[in-house]
Amino acid sequence: MKQKKENSSNSRLKIIPLGGLEQIGMNITAFEYEDSIIVVDCGLAFPADDMLGIDLVIPDITYLKNNVERVKGFVITHGHEDHIGALPYILRELNAPVYATRLTMGIIENKLAEHGLLKNTKRKVVKFGQSINLGQFRVEFIKTNHSIVDAAALAIYSPAGTVVHTGDFKVDYTPVYGDAIDLQRFAEIGKKGVLALMCDSTNAERPGFTPSEKTVGRTLDTLFEEHKNTRIFVATFASNVDRVQQIINTAYKFGRKVCVEGRSMVNIIETARNLDCIKIPENTLVEIDQMKNYPDEQQVIITTGSQGENMAALSRMANGMHRKITIGVGDTVIFSSNPIPGNEKSVTKIINELLRKGADVVFQDAHVSGHACQEEIKLIYTLIHPKYAVPVHGEYKHLKAQAKIAESLGIDKDHIFILSSGDVLELDAQHARIGGKVPVGSILVDGLGVGDVGNVVLRDRQHLAEDGIMIVFMTLDRASGELVAGPDIVSRGFVYVRESDELIEEARSIVDDALQNCLGRGITDWGKLKSTTKDVLSDFVWKKTKRRPMILPIINEV
Repeated sequence: MKQKKENSSNSRLKIIPLGGLEQIGMNITAFEYEDSIIVVDCGLAFPADDMLGIDLVIPDITYLKNNVERVKGFVITHGHEDHIGALPYILRELNAPVYATRLTMGIIENKLAEHGLLKNTKRKVVKFGQSINLGQFRVEFIKTNHSIVDAAALAIYSPAGTVVHTGDFKVDYTPVYGDAIDLQRFAEIGKKGVLALMCDSTNAERPGFTPSEKTVGRTLDTLFEEHKNTRIFVATFASNVDRVQQIINTAYKFGRKVCVEGRSMVNIIETARNLDCIKIPENTLVEIDQMKNYPDEQQVIITTGSQGENMAALSRMANGMHRKITIGVGDTVIFSSNPIPGNEKSVTKIINELLRKGADVVFQDAHVSGHACQEEIKLIYTLIHPKYAVPVHGEYKHLKAQAKIAESLGIDKDHIFILSSGDVLELDAQHARIGGKVPVGSILVDGLGVGDVGNVVLRDRQHLAEDGIMIVFMTLDRASGELVAGPDIVSRGFVYVRESDELIEEARSIVDDALQNCLGRGITDWGKLKSTTKDVLSDFVWKKTKRRPMILPIINEV
């Protein structure tokens, strides 16, 4: 009887990615064994260009909601938005405990406080080397390096075997803060036998090693030396605490005062400071209003907006929309980041704007990645020596590049699984297979609305954005069914009405004829009248302009 239970699919470990495998962002993976589910990370994605008006994209957690009584908790690897950003939205629907390291939890708590969820959410700060028991699982947090302090890899122990999830990582022997990645622990776990390795694939196409974060410090020293007589702006990611630390170190070395600008960065720096994850020399940090008391050559402004975001501090400064700072001649702007794929146009636009204003812009060599290149990925595989490889975190091409690395290290091709979101990978010591799918998708957040904008609304927005709208107003007599007013036509985003009187008048006349024809035949059904209006107006406009605006007939009754 016992043997039968062990072989049933219920007693296999299931790995179910609910997001994060088709794009960079929205990382969330469920691990399931019998009556227990744990969720690793809960991230958001930023909207694609065609998602007009959408603020954020979060994962669909239908599967977790359907199995809510089995969900033991969220285990978080680090504090980046693509790993924690969806938590405030998801915890409203699925209240489960959250486990994370110190700074990661600090950032999560800021978010929960903002959303009024702090009191209702059970939270536990976990130290490196510590394990937590969650149902059938035991999860150990392992020290890694990344572009944010307190990043962790996870060893997930289950009765079916051990899975190592690297989180986002690089191998940095000289980190700015704290210790180097705990390679020794990886090796120890590897020796005991690992069922599967889920490894960060972001830089899997890049040969060699990712340079240490400390190399950026040396570059900053050189740049500050070269621009001694100018005011210096440094744009970087809000969450890159180590980078901010190095900018502050260099500023202090050169006798400059530092101001941090951008709400998200101010919040994260404050959290890091409270937790002693960043060391700021006394009298170095000043408020933006105090900056005017110091000459330009003694000022450094660290700002958000390195990705060209419209409303970020740097964009507002460049466009003259910032209330307190404008950038111009005699300023140096250092981009201490690389554009995330898809943001290149926005970043170039900001750079051009800054150059037009007369600023000196530096956008090379002041950044290193927080993700492992090929040689570091090989190192982790060699230490862990997994039976199965499951590349994670990246677009398909990145996952494929890591699959090739795994194969080159001797892992059987049949033991490498490139999953899609929703796939259910079933594993035990003898077998691994993709055993079905669960519902997944993207929930769109627009203002306070979560999920109320779907594909139909997006399609309408696209249509409106591309072709504009024509609204046809008409009034019918309730008793006789005759047309007593209209049709009147108003358009927006289609043609400039004042210069197109003739076109609008002709359109009105054609719609009037069609409506009179319908009413003359005794047709008073609103649906029929509306569809006739749409058809004749659409045909006329297409013939005249080769455009297809959205047409919206509105009927009143008197």
